[in-house]
Amino acid sequence: MSNPEKNPAEVVCDEREADGPGAALVLPYRNVPLGGPRAMPVRRSLPQRERSLIGAWCFVDHYGPDDVSETGGMKVPGHPHTGLQTVSWLFTGEIEHRDTTGAHAMVRPGQLNIMTAGSGIAHSEYSTGETTMLHGAQLWVALPDEHRFVSPGFEHYAPPAIEIEGAKVLVFLGSLFGETSPVSMYSDLVGAEINLAAGQRLEIEVDPRHEHGFLCDTGTLTSGGAAAKPGEILFHPLGRDRITVEASSSEETRVLLLGGAPLGEQIVMWWNFIGRTHDEVVRFREGWQREREARGGVQFGAFPDAWPDTLPAPELPNVRLRTRG
Repeated sequence: MSNPEKNPAEVVCDEREADGPGAALVLPYRNVPLGGPRAMPVRRSLPQRERSLIGAWCFVDHYGPDDVSETGGMKVPGHPHTGLQTVSWLFTGEIEHRDTTGAHAMVRPGQLNIMTAGSGIAHSEYSTGETTMLHGAQLWVALPDEHRFVSPGFEHYAPPAIEIEGAKVLVFLGSLFGETSPVSMYSDLVGAEINLAAGQRLEIEVDPRHEHGFLCDTGTLTSGGAAAKPGEILFHPLGRDRITVEASSSEETRVLLLGGAPLGEQIVMWWNFIGRTHDEVVRFREGWQREREARGGVQFGAFPDAWPDTLPAPELPNVRLRTRG
């Protein structure tokens, strides 16, 4: 998914000091229109002032359920990425993915599509004609410095649903509850969908070297003395080896667990690019604009014939914007 903001801010991201193993923090979201004539809205809960990164997770958009007859669905033409992996996860609907590695795949509920941008890639995302309701999350993972120029690639994985004390769990990245995803990762991460019955409590054994965020999708999630509503993230800092989560008493609660070891690096994130300096991001933008005119090139690859158009990069600010972390 592309960052649809017309004037995206430059962001230097780093980890803040943890508040201690007993503290939990609710990260709110802001509404961002995805674009198009009717602009499908998304709820962006990462990055933000309170927290730029959870492990290497650097971007969280939560959307739906949206009636595509009203919002127009997802219509994101070809656009570039560098220095990250995109993680696509759906609850309802279907999205068609194409990219400049030649990959052409469908994103379906309960199945992971992960795209490694590395040195540079471009992709498009469109909800299919069979989709009436669209509901899911688009997540980005920042690649560590030693791997950020790897060759681009694409992987698909359908994790098995397992039952843990009555909760349904799908582990799509890393290891949890004895399940391990085979998907390629470049830092120590975990990602899982957890479905809780109304009023259910679940104790999760986690790595104390990881930060953890619980993105609430439905219901209300309570943990560590705090509660999160849909679109909000309940954040737990380092130091916990067990985290207990509880669903609201009146309805089922579904969450995405996003965890990982602190990245330990500063990154600059602007539009769809992740770099290490302002000047590097400027070069990424200039490269995309050149290759967009030529319909492909060395850095971002050959454009699929199915792309009638691609997204131009927004204008860069005239001065460096203040960083936030």
